[in-house]
Amino acid sequence: MDLASIKKIHFIGIGGIGMSALARHFLAEGVVVSGSDRSRSPLTTSLEEEGVHFCESQIKENISSDIDLVVYTEAMAHDHEELVAARTLGIKAVNYFEALGMVANDHYLVAIAGSHGKTTTTAMLIDICEDAGLDPSAVVGSLRARTGKNYRRGKSKYFIVEACEYKRDFLSLEPDMLVITNIEAEHLDYYKDLDDVVDAFHMLAAKVPEEGFVVCNTKDAAVARAVSGVSAKVVEYVPYVDPLMPMKLPGLHNRMNAAAALAAAAQLGISTENTKATLATFAGTWRRFEYKGKTKDGALVYDDYGHHPTEISVTIQGAREMYPDKKILLVYQPHTYSRTHALFDDFVEALAKADELILLPIYAAREANASGVTSEKLVEKITSHIPAQSVESIDVAVQTALQRADEKTLVLVMGAGDVYKVAEKILS
Repeated sequence: MDLASIKKIHFIGIGGIGMSALARHFLAEGVVVSGSDRSRSPLTTSLEEEGVHFCESQIKENISSDIDLVVYTEAMAHDHEELVAARTLGIKAVNYFEALGMVANDHYLVAIAGSHGKTTTTAMLIDICEDAGLDPSAVVGSLRARTGKNYRRGKSKYFIVEACEYKRDFLSLEPDMLVITNIEAEHLDYYKDLDDVVDAFHMLAAKVPEEGFVVCNTKDAAVARAVSGVSAKVVEYVPYVDPLMPMKLPGLHNRMNAAAALAAAAQLGISTENTKATLATFAGTWRRFEYKGKTKDGALVYDDYGHHPTEISVTIQGAREMYPDKKILLVYQPHTYSRTHALFDDFVEALAKADELILLPIYAAREANASGVTSEKLVEKITSHIPAQSVESIDVAVQTALQRADEKTLVLVMGAGDVYKVAEKILS
């Protein structure tokens, strides 16, 4: 589709972090943008302030015949009435990554993929390229601490995007440089197993041209398999790990993210000295070990999006590195039944790394509970390791956390659902 022909565009699920970034891109291009979602949020409010027409009800009447393109989130049911209305009117409808590919593929595209760390690594590389004067356009799956935005409008040939592997969506991208942070079994509601995940990453790496780069860590066996036989130059990022480099973000995982960003920046011609100067000031992103404040009793409150056992483990490890004398009270909300069931034992091990645990009900997202897994079953296993309690709601989680937290406590709120409200309510 000729992008110049798009005068009016509608986003179904515009409150999503990626969708809202893409909406900002089209708004900056002078396109009339509208969008719907199930409820208002700080993101939809900011979009309205920038000129987006927001529809709080997701109904077929939102779709008018003068709309040139409809973009929908992958979580949207294909019989959703707005999508059905678009098809009835003959309006082209594409998912988020198809639309992102339409926008970004004509640029020198740097895609950051991986099971973990891709948001932080993407934001790091955006800051680095910005400071180096490369003036990139960029889409990241969070809000950068530097700007409070998930989209950057640049005027150069460079476009940096975060590339999610869910449903092989990232295959809509045609990267000139691909960064793979790591690969693990994830999104097992779609993928059959780790081999299936590796196959998807291999398909993406194979798309990078011979003159391009794949930045990765082939000491990771899954990554080594994914990049085997690709025509692009494979660049190892482990040699760029610097344990002494000043950084605001704690944890070895963030030093690995920084190393990946350093290696990518080097292929773009940016000096290591300049890159490290930027990384020394990098303050993270929204919901990635984000400091929220102190409770009235002096407990520190951090909020994090982590929802995989590996992410939980490394975040707790980083918190202990930064606050070795604090008791870590983890408030966690499991995300999707399929993930919780498939990685049950791994979740038990990871969650038990905290000192105390408050566990919310599983956030269903797009799923029904076919396996019968519950938070209560997790707690049964975890209580033999640490004090753990399941609670029925966010409000009860807030009350329980406030009762247990004092000036010697770090309250770590984690999960990909609406658990972030716990951090907000604890402080308010």
